[in-house]
Amino acid sequence: MDVTAILDPLNDAQREAVTSPLEPVLVLAGAGSGKTRVLAHRVAWLCGVEGVSPHGVLAVTFTNKAAGEMRGRIESLLGMPAGSLWVGTFHGLAHRLLRMHWREAGLPQTFTVLDSDDQLRVVKRVLKDLELDDSRHPPRELQWFINARKDEGLRAEHLDAGDDPNRQVLIRVYAAYQAACDAGGLVDFAELLLRAHELWLQNEDLLAHYRRRFGHVLVDEFQDTNTIQYAWLRNLAGPGGVPFVVGDDDQSIYGWRGAKVENLRRFQKDFPKTRLVKLEQNYRSTGNILNAANALIANNAGRLGKRLWTEGIEGDPIRVYSAFNERDEADFVIGRIKALADSGTPYSDMAVLYRSNAQSRVFEEALITQRIPYRVYGGLRFFERAEIKDALAYLRLIANRGDDPAFERIVNVPTRGIGARTIDALRDYARANMTSLWNAAGHLASDEGVNRRTSNAVRAFLTLIEALDAHTRGLDLHEQVDHVIEASGLVAHHGKDKSERGDARVENLQELVSAARGFEPAPDSEMRLVDEFLAHAALEAGEAQGGAWEDCVQMMTMHSAKGLEFPTVFITGMEDGLFPHQRSLQDPRGLEEERRLCYVGATRAMRELYLTYAEQRRLHGIDTYGLPSRFISELPGELVEEIRPHVQVSRPYAPAAPRRAETTPSGISLGQRVRHRKFGEGVVLNYEGQGHHARVQVNFENEGAKWLVVAYANLETM
Repeated sequence: MDVTAILDPLNDAQREAVTSPLEPVLVLAGAGSGKTRVLAHRVAWLCGVEGVSPHGVLAVTFTNKAAGEMRGRIESLLGMPAGSLWVGTFHGLAHRLLRMHWREAGLPQTFTVLDSDDQLRVVKRVLKDLELDDSRHPPRELQWFINARKDEGLRAEHLDAGDDPNRQVLIRVYAAYQAACDAGGLVDFAELLLRAHELWLQNEDLLAHYRRRFGHVLVDEFQDTNTIQYAWLRNLAGPGGVPFVVGDDDQSIYGWRGAKVENLRRFQKDFPKTRLVKLEQNYRSTGNILNAANALIANNAGRLGKRLWTEGIEGDPIRVYSAFNERDEADFVIGRIKALADSGTPYSDMAVLYRSNAQSRVFEEALITQRIPYRVYGGLRFFERAEIKDALAYLRLIANRGDDPAFERIVNVPTRGIGARTIDALRDYARANMTSLWNAAGHLASDEGVNRRTSNAVRAFLTLIEALDAHTRGLDLHEQVDHVIEASGLVAHHGKDKSERGDARVENLQELVSAARGFEPAPDSEMRLVDEFLAHAALEAGEAQGGAWEDCVQMMTMHSAKGLEFPTVFITGMEDGLFPHQRSLQDPRGLEEERRLCYVGATRAMRELYLTYAEQRRLHGIDTYGLPSRFISELPGELVEEIRPHVQVSRPYAPAAPRRAETTPSGISLGQRVRHRKFGEGVVLNYEGQGHHARVQVNFENEGAKWLVVAYANLETM
């Protein structure tokens, strides 16, 4: 085979990774170093040169978009369809596996995949069944607990509550929740992976079969894997496998979501003959931006170690702006954006990044005032919109009458006279008789003792679902969707709203028909098309479904910025307590993740990088006086240009030393303990100013050091 197309576009390090011998490989790929190219070219090399059948390759990515792009690249390189390749996300591949082996997994063939909202509905129902107060046991907290335990590979029976009554409740709810899911044939996202992992553990012959089949397992964004994902991959690869994983420990920023950066080192221990290849040549940023990022991340301990470099220009220095307050900060950023736009730079080439969503408000106000178009990256995604979830719930209930979350969602949408009291009665009957809400509704509709108006409304709903089922059989998928959104009354319901919101919802429903028309099932799928489409919708609910790219300023959190790049980047709110976040200041592991987040933000910039902070910031209605982020002081001075020089920017970070005076002009003594209504208890460290503008620095036990205006702080002495 002519390998020119595979090898010519690669640099030396990329070529080394792609052509590595058939042994475990860990590719440490820095930001902007071409890791996606390496994965695609590795698969092409395996199939085109090493003689590996596409049937024997499994490639895992973290988004469906990335999976689609990888498949396209592979097909282009091989010059042939790669339909037998298993390329997808962890959840998508686990779902595919469970559909094929539902019996071995202990699931019904028609099991339903729950998205986050539907999972929350089940948790709420379980709380009610257990007669627990949801004000004392918030459903979202319980949902988080359940998912976190599943991500660690733990069932309720594996947990020990000890003498902790709160944990006893958590475990009790977990067990009841899982029982409800098992009874209804429901599978949440975390369950997909846990159940797929248990499939390996409980079926040695099946595991052996897939180990023989998938001799080559490739994984992207390996630093973002959690415990259960890593265990699933390790078991699939087995002792004789040749996994090929690509990751970057310096870009591990999802610890709060369960990601384990230590999986990179664990991989080297579990596969002791691992070949390590480093991709350090960056194709995105200027030399000064890369040198600043290298200096910043070097402060983290325990790194595998790499240093980004470029053959490009050194570029401009990192510009640091010390704002008087958050409005001055916004005015500066918007001023620079206007100047760049006036010189011909498209708005979409500029991104404003922030640590917390709450910071966006002031920037949005300033952008609106200046009539500058902007887009807050993220927001509601297509399959998460209420009208879309309603339509999908109809399809789900038609496919599976035991889908209680779907029943609850649409039983009175559009409104048909079935109120909360009736739904409570259905829940009570279903719980008492251990049956579905659908069966409970059938009982209520035929009960002569029930109010006739109520029974008629319930009977009409049941008749509607049966009619939709009958009328959509044999239709193409998009025709089924079209019939359901029309006959259910959803289009007419939203069409009554003559505002733009109503029009948008009708258009979204119509777009769902288009989505169904363009939906392509997996090549070897044995599922009904509608079932696969519903599973696809649930799996896609976490994927961005943005519209056409417009020329507007991009605004987003730094977590959202991962994987993106912009010629000009503004990282705002660079103050200790804001970034790095207050929760991380006293936690070495948390502080290192915050530094990695800053590294990710900095390496989004291609040509220009601005860092801004405010001496005074009003957050949550309170004026605070913070210190510049310690991350600023970790940048080499020769790479930084201070636009409004501030004494604390250029010297190493250190808390201000307390003054020697015994008592502040406001009557509060230095060293005195005080209490603040929001920040709790703390000790007065410092003061400055006189009269109405006097302020004090207080070191709070849980919130760290903050400067407060005495006239507004209402400090209580202790």
